[in-house]
Amino acid sequence: MHEKLLPNFSRLTTLHLGGRARMLLVAENSEDVTALSGRMQELGLKPLALGNGSNILARDGDHDLALVRLDLPERMEILGREGCETFVRVSAQVKLPHFLRFLCEHALTGLEGLAGIPGTVGGAIAMNAGSFGSEMCRYLRSVTVYTGGSIQVLESSALSYGYRHFAFAGSQDFFLILEAELAFESGTVDAIHRLMNTHFLAKKASQPITLASAGCLFKNPPAGPAAGKLLEEAGFKGRELGGVAFSDLHANFLVNKGNGTASQALELMELAREAVQARSGIRLEPEVRIVP
Repeated sequence: MHEKLLPNFSRLTTLHLGGRARMLLVAENSEDVTALSGRMQELGLKPLALGNGSNILARDGDHDLALVRLDLPERMEILGREGCETFVRVSAQVKLPHFLRFLCEHALTGLEGLAGIPGTVGGAIAMNAGSFGSEMCRYLRSVTVYTGGSIQVLESSALSYGYRHFAFAGSQDFFLILEAELAFESGTVDAIHRLMNTHFLAKKASQPITLASAGCLFKNPPAGPAAGKLLEEAGFKGRELGGVAFSDLHANFLVNKGNGTASQALELMELAREAVQARSGIRLEPEVRIVP
């Protein structure tokens, strides 16, 4: 197991904000994974699973956390076919864009709407990433997780998921997704590629996907206008505070202009929530994970 002292969130997250954790633990094989609980007990630190860091807003300062990251051998493979479905196995640390290209190359359809979303497959499952009608967890057959000190394979019937939500019976605050099996129907490479490109260009035109951000800041309310619409109506599209700002492309994206701080981001975030609530009566809930 590889270990690093005082890892900096600003270097490990896509928002490039935040202070330091006490330790970074990198599991390089299954033995490392099963040894994690014992090592974290020795350290006396609370663990935090960290993939590509694309949905995290870490506070400034030093935190008594052990960040846990996987560096296992990556694999994407076709397991077989049954009826109209093709079964695929993929490692959690595979980058989501790489997985989407793999699906396209094998003419497997369903996740085209996720084109343009950063992060890893494991992170996409853990938050049930979705866009343009695609939803990650809808295609799960099983998930291999590390939880409660052991590695378990959970069938889809044991999983619970919804809008930006994923859980399983007995799930704790800390768990690691190691790999997943998914089922997809067949399409054509050309049609899948065109749809992925269409969705990617739509995101590029309306979202700051090339800037330092954590993706959508707030969840869309269950009913009523989307979070971006509410924020824009409250006057927060392009609104700045210090080195952070709400994007002038999409009001629900908070971006780091290069000299921002997490404290500024949290302050601007709360100002926006209060303004939206005062105007519409809706209290926006964060989609980004605030740490700790």
